[in-house]
Amino acid sequence: MHRLSNATAGGRLPQDKENPGHTGHRARLRQRLLTGGAEALADYELLEYLLFAANPRGDTKPLAKALLARFGSLAAVLNAEAGALRQVSGMGETGAAALKAVALATRRMARGEVQQKPVLGSWQALIDYLTIDMAHLTVERVRVLYLDTRNRLIMDHHVGDGSVDEAAIHPREVVRKALDLGASALILVHNHPSGNPEPSRADIAITRRIAEAGRLLGIVVHDHVIVGREGHTSLKAKGLI
Repeated sequence: MHRLSNATAGGRLPQDKENPGHTGHRARLRQRLLTGGAEALADYELLEYLLFAANPRGDTKPLAKALLARFGSLAAVLNAEAGALRQVSGMGETGAAALKAVALATRRMARGEVQQKPVLGSWQALIDYLTIDMAHLTVERVRVLYLDTRNRLIMDHHVGDGSVDEAAIHPREVVRKALDLGASALILVHNHPSGNPEPSRADIAITRRIAEAGRLLGIVVHDHVIVGREGHTSLKAKGLI
């Protein structure tokens, strides 16, 4: 009969050692991340690095590439629902949580660039925030940004989900909310899940109704911004309001 080693006799198996090849690869990625510029890592390499915490000993490159193949882009991966992420083979709860944490941090950084600043003077920061927050949504979402007399954000109000028409957004209610908040202006925002941000007839019609209702009560509608994966559209810039 073979004698058990000290390790196995105590009921413990020897711990797996990290693959030296993985260790070297990760070290190289880390150095490129720390010393390189914004494009130091390819999208799949950035995902690899984000997934290291979830899989400290394994090779995360195949999973990173599978996620990009499944969702189409880095932004789409980070904006995917946790349940959808976990449908990809090899992706567990820890990995999904790591990616969602990065997405949340990105949103908060973008939101911080918008808050406490005149919105009209920080327009690109606003567009960046709305794009990060809405461009990859799979449902159409309507928001109203209420502004004070200095065009600072008072409230980012989620009106509801659904098509932009009077069934989803009521002009009188939008203006009444502005009066309740003491807002002097507002910006309408919604997304197009199709990716194409061009306004529909319904988008233009409801915007004009809200602008007219606001005009009667001294509430200015600065713009209606439509966000999609292919970019954004300003109805004001197109001369539609």
